Amino acid sequence: MVTRTYTVAFEGIEARLVEVQCAVTPGLPAFSIVGLPDKAVTEARDRVRASLTAMSIALPSKRVTINLSPADLPKEGAHFDLPIALALLAALDILPRDDISEVVSLGEMSLDGALHKVSGALPAALTAAAEAKSLLCPLACGAEAAWVGDARVLAAATLADVVRHFTGQSPLPDAKPGEITAEGSFGDLHDVKGQERAKRALEIAAAGRHHLLMTGPPGSGKSMLAARLPGLLPPLSAAEALETSMVHSLYGLLDAGGISRTRPFRRPHHTASVAAITGGGKGAKPGEISLAHNGVLFLDELPEFPRQVLETLRQPIETGDIVVSRANAHVRYPSRFLLIAAANPCKCGYMADPTRACARVPGCGADYLGRISGPLMDRFDLRIDVPPVAFQDLDLPASGDSSAIVAGRVAKARARQSDRFKGIDGVRVNADAEGELLERVACPSPDGRALLSRAADRFGLTARGYHRVLRVARTLADLAGDDAISRDHVAEALGYRLPGTAQ
Repeated sequence: MVTRTYTVAFEGIEARLVEVQCAVTPGLPAFSIVGLPDKAVTEARDRVRASLTAMSIALPSKRVTINLSPADLPKEGAHFDLPIALALLAALDILPRDDISEVVSLGEMSLDGALHKVSGALPAALTAAAEAKSLLCPLACGAEAAWVGDARVLAAATLADVVRHFTGQSPLPDAKPGEITAEGSFGDLHDVKGQERAKRALEIAAAGRHHLLMTGPPGSGKSMLAARLPGLLPPLSAAEALETSMVHSLYGLLDAGGISRTRPFRRPHHTASVAAITGGGKGAKPGEISLAHNGVLFLDELPEFPRQVLETLRQPIETGDIVVSRANAHVRYPSRFLLIAAANPCKCGYMADPTRACARVPGCGADYLGRISGPLMDRFDLRIDVPPVAFQDLDLPASGDSSAIVAGRVAKARARQSDRFKGIDGVRVNADAEGELLERVACPSPDGRALLSRAADRFGLTARGYHRVLRVARTLADLAGDDAISRDHVAEALGYRLPGTAQ
């Protein structure tokens, strides 16, 4: 007789249900796993055999066949150990067959039967809830999986605990959700001397999720400003926290099952590969743009990134997701991030300093920033110069509002946008608005429209650039608490967009 239990295989952030079948039949002693398993899944037979031996359970001198269905779905990872062991124990009449057929399980086993943490417990719990089944996982994954709430989650430390649970000797308690982790420290905007225009740009970027490019010489504070941006952003909503945590769960980044309401801040090095940024590698894992979903992606030294890497950002910026296509995988990950980039004005960085600039000025600057393609540059809503701060000014008192005050204004602007776009799928902030919706919510006053039209004609704004100016103007109005977009809002938005503001 064939016994059945269930586990999952991951396709992006989606956990697809896999039926684990076990048959013990007469024949030469063998233990085989079929159904398109990878090396880690195939090796499960040795871990399962050793674990059963540690529990004084001997395999019969028969042929053991494990089938993972559907057979055409690739099976990867060591989390198949536990479901294979459950199906085998049921086939040996040690566990009740009906009970394990109502369970979705995952977990890696050591040779002594201990269950180790695996990635993907959160999406696995969602699949279990959708199938009206309970989830069985290692103890270290229980707090993470319990956040779903719609599925019963059982967490065990060893295979022996699982056997005692299903045989009624010592039932496992339901797992409890982990703690909401505390927000990190990102520094205070008030501590930054000078750079008032840059601080204003950060506030606008945070309020409407507008992409920002900062250009300035080394030491002008670009990285310091970017590091303070997460402190201006509102906490993740419940829905956003679940979306972000599912990606982080697949990557194994959730700490002790805790769910963070702090928006992610990712800052990959400029030597990162295409696969590291967009996703890929073995199993087509999520990349930096997906790990920054609902948060900030900071690219320091932007022109130093390989051209191929930069060009891969163009589509995710527009669509909010990325499709990772490989020979053996085709998965989709969410990637709706706020892009903050920093660049020197030229290769040496001192183009604007007549005492230090090279003889190739201004051609060196055009060549260096020319590494950033026009289509990618067009996707930055805000482009600002970050001039150096004189050392004499470093002793002056701090100026400007603190991060807490700016964050309060950002939260109010985000609240206005949340009310405005309530019930509209895929639109949460002004940067998401497009088409007729954008024309409706970001229609400027007649004199503001006239100013924008003149600027578009004179400076050759693209259609994308035209709409992005409208989005920024809408955000400026939200920060000011105004329902209408005035000429002043359009003029300030144009000041962050016109040629020469980033060079």
